[in-house]
Amino acid sequence: MDSSTISKPHERLAATLDGEMTAVNELIRTRMTSEHAPRIPEVTAHLIEAGGKRLRPMLTLAAARLCGYQGEHHVRLAATVEFIHTATLLHDDVVDESGQRRGRPTANLLWDNKSSVLVGDYLFSRSFQLMVETGSLRVLDILANASATIAEGEVLQMTAAQDLRTDEAVYLQIVRGKTAALFSAAMQVGGVIAKAPESQVHALFDYGDALGIAFQIADDLLDYQGDAKETGKNVGDDFRERKLTLPVIKAVAQATTEERTFWERTIEKGRQEDGDLEHALELMNKYGTFDATRTDANAWAAKAKSSLESLPDGEIRTMLSELADYVVSRLN
Repeated sequence: MDSSTISKPHERLAATLDGEMTAVNELIRTRMTSEHAPRIPEVTAHLIEAGGKRLRPMLTLAAARLCGYQGEHHVRLAATVEFIHTATLLHDDVVDESGQRRGRPTANLLWDNKSSVLVGDYLFSRSFQLMVETGSLRVLDILANASATIAEGEVLQMTAAQDLRTDEAVYLQIVRGKTAALFSAAMQVGGVIAKAPESQVHALFDYGDALGIAFQIADDLLDYQGDAKETGKNVGDDFRERKLTLPVIKAVAQATTEERTFWERTIEKGRQEDGDLEHALELMNKYGTFDATRTDANAWAAKAKSSLESLPDGEIRTMLSELADYVVSRLN
């Protein structure tokens, strides 16, 4: 496939890394099998083969190639990253009581919560087996820390999501945990396995961190302003689920006493009535929180791009820069 004829940067990146991604997918299929528990590959395949972009494992492959890696361990690490991501999705859907993921029924809906949790645990175990096979203690340290940070971010979100005292600093901490931690780790281990200079490994981390934050902020904004056909979500799902995301946090920070009472009723207490979503949108428009959120997302995307400046120039770096632009292009 000629990557120059493809319009979206993540698709061009996938085409450029096609051979390595094929190896990653084959390794995933091999390692998600279970001799004794056939439900494990059934549940895993339902989610892994649902048509996701495979963005996180692609970042690992891209980082390794960017830094001139010639071995095979980057394939193991890319599969590791995808297993960690899939495990967290399985667990998240149980915690959030979700019924749909990537346009399909969730595993917990098709099977049950117990199966989703236990299969997620199995995938975490498989991911650590793959990490160990690289023989790199530093890789193990990076991905183990990322796994812990992801779990920490999810617990923080669970406790802060309906608390109007949650401010932008706490929101950023949650986003760094639930989203950016795996983006940054995926990039970082690609450089580590390639034995890149420490300055480059640090730049890879910074790129993944900023890209992940831009990605999540954009997603949170699209929940209120996106096209349901594109996002796979109905407008205002986060409001209905009482999630304090950045557009709402910015509105709450500027709210009058009467407006704060509205947010307390709908978000903290969960007593939502007809017309509440429309009123919430009015308040966010009143304070310009959509524009402010868009500005924040663009700033993080710009930070991701600037992090690439110290990395080797070439096709991969250009695609990663374009990927940062693409993450926020949906907002503009």
